[in-house]
Formats: sequence, C-alpha cells, structure tokens
Amino acid sequence: MDYRQVGRSGLRLSGVSLGLWHNFGGSNGLDGQRAVVRRAFDLGVTHFDLANNYGPPPGSAESNFGSILASDLRPYRDELIISSKAGYDMWPGPYGDGGSRKYLLSSLDQSLGRLGLDYVDVFYSHRFDPTTPLEETMGALHTAVTSGRALYVGVSNYTPSQTRQAAAILADLGTPLVIHQPNYSMFSRHVEYVRDGETESLLDVVGDLGVGTIVFSPLQQGLLSDRYLSGDVPSDSRAAVGHFLKASAISEEYLTRAAGLNEIAASRGQSLAQLALSWVLRDPRVTSALVGASSVAQLEANVAALSAPALTHDEIAAIEPFAVDGTHQRS
Repeated sequence: MDYRQVGRSGLRLSGVSLGLWHNFGGSNGLDGQRAVVRRAFDLGVTHFDLANNYGPPPGSAESNFGSILASDLRPYRDELIISSKAGYDMWPGPYGDGGSRKYLLSSLDQSLGRLGLDYVDVFYSHRFDPTTPLEETMGALHTAVTSGRALYVGVSNYTPSQTRQAAAILADLGTPLVIHQPNYSMFSRHVEYVRDGETESLLDVVGDLGVGTIVFSPLQQGLLSDRYLSGDVPSDSRAAVGHFLKASAISEEYLTRAAGLNEIAASRGQSLAQLALSWVLRDPRVTSALVGASSVAQLEANVAALSAPALTHDEIAAIEPFAVDGTHQRS
C-alpha cells in the first residue's frame, strides 16, 4: 500500500480510502459489508470514511461499521484512521443541521456512540454554513480535539476563500486544519479552477496552506467505470435510482468522452475506473481517493489502481479532451 502524507501533518493515509456513503446502510447486508471492510484492511486500506447521516437511514453506516469494528477490528484500533462528519441534515428540529456548536458537538457524541469509540481520528465540518459564524464552527472543531473526541479536524465542500478563513481561525486557536474533502474527478474539476468570486483555486489554496486533500466521488458516481459504457442504464444502478445521479447524464456527449477515456485506460492495461483513480492521484496535493465498494472484487480492482505506472505527460495530454468538467451534469 502507498501511504501518502496528509499535507504538512504527520498523518499518512492509504492512497485509496474506503468510503461508507452508499453501500453500508441498513438496507445492505452486514455480512457483505463485513467482507469488504475486512478485505480492505488486509489490503492495507487503513482509512474508513463516514459521516453522521450516511445510510440510509441516517446513522446506519456508523452503526454497522461499529459492529464490524467490535467483532473484527478492535485489536487493530491503533492501525485505523476512522473519520466522521457533521453539517448536513441529520435529525428534525433546529439543532440537527448546519454548523452550530450545538449541532456539531452533539452529533459527534452521537457518532461516537454508534461507532463504539472514545474518539475519531478525523472530524469534519461537512459543509460551510452561511447562517453560523465561521468562528463558531471552527471553535467546535477545536473543542472536538481539546476534549479528546477527535485527533485531527478537516472541512468538506468549502470554497477556496472559506478554506483560507477556516485555516486561519483554527491556527489562531492552536488546532491546525489538516485535511479538506472535496468532490474531484475527470468530470468534476472545479478544484483546479478559479471560480466566480474567488481569486485562487482550491488545489492552490490547500497546496499553499499545507493541507491534505482526500477526494470523494473520483469515479463520479460510476460514470467513470464500465457501468454505463454501453449506453444502457442497469435497473440496480445509481442512475436508475436517480437520487444523486440522473439517467439523463448518460448522454451521447458522455458516452463519447467515456469511450475515449476507456480506450486510453485499455492501452495502459487498466479499467476506466482504475484510470480515473490514477488521474486524480497524479497531483501530489491529492493525498487519497475515496472509493465506495459494493463487493470485494470491486474493492480489489480499485486498490489495484495504485500499482499502475504513473501517468505520463503524453497520457495526461491525451486524457484532457475527454476529461471535461460538468460532463456528469449534462443531458
């Protein structure tokens, strides 16, 4: 396993991390989840990424992982990096969403209860909350560390300027911002660009601050896999469910680009998904790529991307015409 430094911190993460967003809820069998988690650890994947509302239902991914931790991984706690987040809707009422101190610390306590842990290794503010002063949100993260409920803190889905502000507040408090978790893939490249109202790209900001980056959805909800290359939408696919990925994304434009990328992957002896992982990890500012896995075979294929040769300048140039930001949103 390739363990990569998280920015300028002393923490290291496996190049591929296991995300428990989609496949570890209450509707998925615990035996299958247990097999994936056990195999991940055997392959050297030491980082398991959760959030308070992962499921469905919300909280079930943490409860299921807590059960697997108790039955299988408890002796290896000091070899595990377990992360959780709070910031999106978790429970009804005024204190179950956002970035308030009340919500973040209450949610963290609930997460620890579901996981059966005294602390998480990384606790994130899952999103910027415009209704709460950033000083309050970052102060809650600082308290998570000083109270012993988290070792490190991070942010997710923050803009470049919000990230700079958060890092400055945390630095003044004495708790460094260690990691940022944005969406990044060949079809979602916003972290590379300077967007409206910003003066820097997110990758430039984290590079300058020495903050690590772990990217979610590097396969863009399966669009960067062989799942839809034929143009069909399998009945059990995310596009068929239509929650985060719409069937309309399987457009002619998408199929042309995916086919071009698939040809490049084949020339390297890789699958399209493996190429997508190699591509996001080409940038030294990206510490790790979060993958979801519904089976052991899928997990093994994703981890195998780490053993592929680094992309050459010519290969990166060949990928560029097909790796178009916003492809996943077009119909």
